[in-house]
Amino acid sequence: MKLLIVGLGNPGEQYQKTRHNSGFILVDKMVEAGGFSWKEEKKFKASVADSDNVMFVKPLTFMNLSGESVSKIASFYKIDPNNIVVIHDDVDFPFLEWKMQLGKDTAGHNGVGDIVQKLGTNEFWRVRVGVGRPESKQYDVEDFVLSSYSDEDLQKVEELSNEIFTKVEKMFFS
Repeated sequence: MKLLIVGLGNPGEQYQKTRHNSGFILVDKMVEAGGFSWKEEKKFKASVADSDNVMFVKPLTFMNLSGESVSKIASFYKIDPNNIVVIHDDVDFPFLEWKMQLGKDTAGHNGVGDIVQKLGTNEFWRVRVGVGRPESKQYDVEDFVLSSYSDEDLQKVEELSNEIFTKVEKMFFS
């Protein structure tokens, strides 16, 4: 069985430390901890780090088109949607709170919505990582998620990677 762990985010240096890139940030730490390295796979429009039973993916199509990469990889490697874990930011959860769920609706997340559309199902796992909401109701949510973490908050997010990966590992390989 091959497990596909997908981190959602936007490619490009200007997005690297943003809340919207929490999925990229977390899979980067998982790949680093596992001693793997990223390789760009143009046919999938993604960066991929592969081990025997886990493939980490960062779509390079921008967040709202993530389904293209995920569906191509799932189809090519014949990965069942139940063996796909998508890690993404969620403004409806308080900062650092996270939840893993199977087969839920998109909750308005465009990247997740594109994956549902391209896979033709929502029967994959989602790890929703809380980034919180802006304190002021006048601060646009889109601007908020595209703003950068402070160095201190970025470190806190990175520290979640081991906790999340441990739960995923137990669910799929125990």
